Amino acid sequence: MRRSTTSGSSTAAWPSPSAEVVPTCLPQRRNRMEFEDRLRDEELSQDRADRFYDRVRGSIHEFTEHKGAVGKTAEFLMLVPDMFMLLWRLTTDSRVSGKYKILLGSGVAYFILPFDLIPEAIVGPLGYMDDLVFGVYVLNKVLSTTDPAILREHWSGSGDVLDTIQRVLNSADTLVGSKIASRLKKMLKRT
Repeated sequence: MRRSTTSGSSTAAWPSPSAEVVPTCLPQRRNRMEFEDRLRDEELSQDRADRFYDRVRGSIHEFTEHKGAVGKTAEFLMLVPDMFMLLWRLTTDSRVSGKYKILLGSGVAYFILPFDLIPEAIVGPLGYMDDLVFGVYVLNKVLSTTDPAILREHWSGSGDVLDTIQRVLNSADTLVGSKIASRLKKMLKRT
């Protein structure tokens, strides 16, 4: 936005409330306010994503500590919160195409919605296994057109994200059963 000065020159700055503003800047001011609103909404969304991440990580940690889940089960369960955050972060990355942001959004929604193929409310943290598998199916599809470096940039888990995705893909039938894995693939095709 430009501010008019008495000498006729202009400087790039937001006008102070007391500055004389030419009428043509009103749409630009509105755009700035809309941008600030979107930024606040994004911060709110980040806060919600962080809370969900913390809640899921806490419930999985408690489950693995108190129920004795060890080995591969615990290893895959601990991937769940990191996969959720990766999906969420990619939905906000401008380098990811809009088509795939919608797909990523469906992956985020699958994590958050209370009713899915293996509901967490009924089976506890093991119910996140289908969320993990669906999220990885989404990421595998997104990788067809997205630079893997972008996924690596947003990955907060341990190890290489591409290796992790491949491990989950290879274990999907074991993690959730072949029927549920097949249904998740069909759901992905519909989105």
